[in-house]
Amino acid sequence: MLPGKIYICDDEEEMRRYLRKMLLSHGFSVETFGDGASLLRRLETEENGGPDLLLQDIRMPDMDGIDVLKRISRLYPSLPTVIITAYGSIDSAVEAIKLGAYDYITKPFPKEKILGVVEKALEREFLINENRGLKEALIRESAPGEIVFASRKFREIHQLTLQVAESEANIVIEGESGTGKELIARAIHYHSPRRERRFVSINCAALSDTLLESQIFGHIRGAFTGAVTAQKGLLDEAGGGTLFLDEIGDISQSLQAKLLRVIQEREFMPVGSTKPKAVDIRLVAATNKELATEVKMGHFRKDLYYRLNVINLTLPPLRERKEDIEPLTGHFIEKYSRRTKKRVSSITDDALRLLHQYSWPGNVRELENVIERAVILARGEQITADLFPLMTPESDDALPETGETSLESVERLHIMKILKKTGFHRSRAAEELGITRKTLSKKIAEYGLSLPGEAHDED
Repeated sequence: MLPGKIYICDDEEEMRRYLRKMLLSHGFSVETFGDGASLLRRLETEENGGPDLLLQDIRMPDMDGIDVLKRISRLYPSLPTVIITAYGSIDSAVEAIKLGAYDYITKPFPKEKILGVVEKALEREFLINENRGLKEALIRESAPGEIVFASRKFREIHQLTLQVAESEANIVIEGESGTGKELIARAIHYHSPRRERRFVSINCAALSDTLLESQIFGHIRGAFTGAVTAQKGLLDEAGGGTLFLDEIGDISQSLQAKLLRVIQEREFMPVGSTKPKAVDIRLVAATNKELATEVKMGHFRKDLYYRLNVINLTLPPLRERKEDIEPLTGHFIEKYSRRTKKRVSSITDDALRLLHQYSWPGNVRELENVIERAVILARGEQITADLFPLMTPESDDALPETGETSLESVERLHIMKILKKTGFHRSRAAEELGITRKTLSKKIAEYGLSLPGEAHDED
């Protein structure tokens, strides 16, 4: 039997003693009250969360049992109450049930009957609390990370995200890699009516066509070699919630047709099955490609595009919203200082200037990686410019800011500049770059750098 604290309210002293003795013998904590007023006073001053169950007589000398129940329901809306009543007061007990009482039991009653009612009431309350806890856990699990921004561009995206989240419309999120597409997808789910159900995501570009189909739709036993058991797909796992398909522009035409059926018919068939299954999900898709262009080129189905692209959110790259660099940097410094248990709390003006001068081909994800590295390597409480060796210009000229500049090309250019500056002296160049001589040699070979000679180097 489930343990618990039980309050008993009955004007008959003999009944209170009988119930108290019986419940104590079964491991319950028990308090008794002879009238409604004393019960209400106790509940109003309760400091330990209140009882798990109330056994209450419907007829008491000082006040009507229904009135007591109404007041209790305002104090403890979820408190399960079992009404004790005489045979002639069943109408009042039925009224109490309508007001939210769990059950009623008529006098006289055998011990087994009252124990059965108490056990079922407590089990029900336990299951309700467990279900509530699971829902809260699902909400926490799908909660997006903090969305940090200061720019007008991203503020408009954030406002639109909150607005469309309340709808049931399918959504396509477009943007370069690292711009925060999954973060926005999670925010859509978290602020939607589906937030108490699961948010399930999959990277469509990371799997082969066959494996991706099995992951999304599931399969029955024997569907293919190695399918020794049936497996649920993500459509099942996300039931009632949101399915996030990242890099949807990379899926095959065959899978595109099957996803179209899901949207149109609200049903799907697991791999190897001939029986359709109903599905209730919201689809949010993301891509670093321009789907409209993919449609024109014949790489993406036009009908699926229009079904998915009810709402389109296009995330700007970080180089187009540089006002966000400073607040994002502060956010990442705090995050990784806490994670690494270091006291790094700020960044110097020179270091911040370098971050603003860089083109950020890897967008916010790249910025986060750079700040994580800087926090790890920082010797004091500030991040300084020397912690960004590949961004440090030789003169006042900033590194190129064009969208075409890749991280590799910036690194190659900077290594070559430092080599020239040191007269192609590898040891001094490595020291200035903040890397080992061995790492520098690997970079020279990796980028195929042609050096005029190594007379000044040391072997």
